[in-house]
Amino acid sequence: MDLRAWITGKGKKNIPLPFTVYWLTVLMLTGTGLVAAIYLSVSHYRVYTDVGYKSFCAISRAINCDTVSQSPYSIFVGLPVPIWGVIGYTFLMLFLPLAAGKAAGKKRIWALIFWIALVFSAYSVVLAFISSYYIGSYCIMCMVSYGVNLSILFYSWMTRRRFSNSGLIADTRADLLFLWKKKVTTAVLFPACLTGVLLIWIFFPSYWHFQPPPLTEHILTGITAEGYPWIGAQQPVLEITEFTDYQCFQCKKMHYFLRQIISENADRIRMVHRNYPMDNKFNPIVKQPFHIGSGKMALLAFFAESKDKFWEMNDYLYSIAGQNNSIEIEALAQKLDLNTNELARSLSNPGYRFKLQRDIQEGIKLGITGTPAFVINGKVYLGQIPAQVLKSGMKD
Repeated sequence: MDLRAWITGKGKKNIPLPFTVYWLTVLMLTGTGLVAAIYLSVSHYRVYTDVGYKSFCAISRAINCDTVSQSPYSIFVGLPVPIWGVIGYTFLMLFLPLAAGKAAGKKRIWALIFWIALVFSAYSVVLAFISSYYIGSYCIMCMVSYGVNLSILFYSWMTRRRFSNSGLIADTRADLLFLWKKKVTTAVLFPACLTGVLLIWIFFPSYWHFQPPPLTEHILTGITAEGYPWIGAQQPVLEITEFTDYQCFQCKKMHYFLRQIISENADRIRMVHRNYPMDNKFNPIVKQPFHIGSGKMALLAFFAESKDKFWEMNDYLYSIAGQNNSIEIEALAQKLDLNTNELARSLSNPGYRFKLQRDIQEGIKLGITGTPAFVINGKVYLGQIPAQVLKSGMKD
């Protein structure tokens, strides 16, 4: 044997991999994408419905699947983004067996799979861009999905090149003709998939649109002797002081959760509201831009409190949190029947700014480093309240 040829590999005959290896690789990639999408769908649901839930990849501010799920960008055309992933991967799993049939001759539908994977990959690029420039946080499982989509794109291109000598456009036409001839299969697969998508889109519950219980006459509200708004029992068995941020999703979720408990135990539990915006322009412990606008939202709440509309403003501010960093003063004034000019001036009112700094300084003294935080009988609970503590104020 020529030593030089052996070292360089020249003269060796390449043995191509069998078709089954290519097909199984794409099938396994699709299965991996489906598993990731199912996990993300379950995680998305729990983020909105389980007050104590925290995903395994909620590691930091930059790497946090929960932050991505909490953003308005996690919903696309009325459905959570991972649900669209489940739909897409499921369709591809049902579509792939057509490529393995004898009639396909190892050549057919790979061009169509390439186009499908190209759409998946393009959407992945869009989502990655949104995570980088709008959400400011990344999701590990989302990145797994991005890798899967790009891998399917590569392997479908490689498989088509391996088993077909035609160009992409010619193969696409041949694939469409192949599907047209398999009328029985396509007449079942495509209508069934379209019907399934339509049914999911119509009947899928909008669990991400959660609201607090309505303010009713049987739920009392008032102002404490120290000047803080409260809701619930006038003579409480359990008093909870919340330190919250209007741009904090967990604050919103916990506040709504506690409001539901209070509505069921209105004569036993009282919640006192304190502001603790994690806005670097207001809170000295926050060194980098974070929860931008939450400080101004707190000032608006102080103004509403002076007009006996604190809880209406409180609920509205939570409802618009995360949508954008700017607040439409005129629309807000009309929504709550407040004077537009007075509401605008509240943002620079020194009295409201003093009250806000009083709340923040009190939170700092208590050692609060994040929101939500709850103070019960002098003890601080970060994130959530233990069930046994809540049960002490609830009816048997």
